[in-house]
Amino acid sequence: MDFQTLEALRKRHPAWRLLVADSAPLVASFLHRSFVEPNVRTIARQELVAKLDDYLFHLRERLGEDAFPRGAGEYLDDWAADERGWLRKYYPQDSDEPHFDLTPATEKALAWLAGLRQRQFVGTESRLITVFELLRQIVQGTQVDPKARIAELEKRQAEIAAELARVREGRVDLMDAAQVRDRFAQMADTAYALLADFRELEQSFRDLDRVVREKIATWDGSKGALLDEIFGERDAISDSDQGRSFRAFWDFLMSPARQEELSSLLESVFALAAVQKLAPNARLLRVHYDWLEAGEVAQRTVARLSEQLRRYLDDKVWLENRQIMQTIRAIEQGALATRDQPPAGTYIELDEPGPTIDLPMERPLFSPPWKPTIADQILVEGEGDMPLDVLYEQVYVDKTELAAHIRRTLQTRPQISLAEIVESRPLERGLAEIVAYLSLAADDSHALIDDEHKQILAWTDATGCQRQATVPLVVYSR
Repeated sequence: MDFQTLEALRKRHPAWRLLVADSAPLVASFLHRSFVEPNVRTIARQELVAKLDDYLFHLRERLGEDAFPRGAGEYLDDWAADERGWLRKYYPQDSDEPHFDLTPATEKALAWLAGLRQRQFVGTESRLITVFELLRQIVQGTQVDPKARIAELEKRQAEIAAELARVREGRVDLMDAAQVRDRFAQMADTAYALLADFRELEQSFRDLDRVVREKIATWDGSKGALLDEIFGERDAISDSDQGRSFRAFWDFLMSPARQEELSSLLESVFALAAVQKLAPNARLLRVHYDWLEAGEVAQRTVARLSEQLRRYLDDKVWLENRQIMQTIRAIEQGALATRDQPPAGTYIELDEPGPTIDLPMERPLFSPPWKPTIADQILVEGEGDMPLDVLYEQVYVDKTELAAHIRRTLQTRPQISLAEIVESRPLERGLAEIVAYLSLAADDSHALIDDEHKQILAWTDATGCQRQATVPLVVYSR
């Protein structure tokens, strides 16, 4: 928030330009009414022009005929110009009519303006509870000490047992109306904020698509180098914190059980008298379907990026084939031009009139003879210096058996450390078995190898001697 940064934002950021514009009340109120309130992602030009015409008509009735003298179409084109950046104007696939969509900057400005209104209810308890719950999840999710996790689970178990005892005795703790309204207001704000996040995520993929198109149009190198650079940028977005969070959110929301649970919870909450006094927007009852629709728009943007890459490959192959055919035609034309008047002397020399083709699949298969020739030879016992005991001292570790044991253990608990596995199933192959466990953890994306923490593994070898090894902390998870 230094001076130079704010000065650059004031000159370039579309949200700032909207807030200081003379027509900001018109732009903000109309766009909020047309896009944000009904959660509409895109609107065709003809439909949006009709909406703006009606809106301008009602404003001119109150403010006079001279208010906002320009036509609705001119206003929309001006708001979508690069100098404004408040709307995105584009042509969808298989459509010759332009469509309009809000830009992420405009949605941020509208959300800020909406926050200026005095809220009918301001709650802080639910936010404090949310902070504590998030911190608790972070600590529990990063705790690698099994004893600490067991202690936390036992503490929660005791709390649940105490609550069950109170309910059985008839003492039920209920939220009062203020607590219900507090939590509902925070839930509504978070639900609407998710819709704005989808637009920003879609803009990230759209920017990547634009960069890809620009590179394809100006690329002079090989296909492999271009694809490597493009996929590297796409992976950078997909593997970023924002991309991984979106994938986890999408997988969670695509579960039919989660959708049914969310619908049931929303209906139960909206039936409460304390919530009905807030007069909530009825669209919140189907907000998860709005999330799905917004997520599908982001997924289609990614699909268009893949289609652009496929089209580039098809065009590249066609151009290469065309260049080959042009070269062949030039050779044929040159040969016809010199047919009647060949050059003097030796024109060209060929080792053979045609290439020799040797196909491996044309070679005959080996056929054993009908009467094999067996030579009678007396085998002489030889002597070697290599000790043969080494052949019988090989240690074989069955990694499949170890992996099956890990899976069986994880059926009753979400995660387990290597020390606990060795304690429940002692090592039989010693150090080789430890290496096999480490190899399984390295190949498993759900396993954790923490080099900063160590654990000691002990076993008894074949001679009865006690041995131990210090290895990094290894935790296997489902």
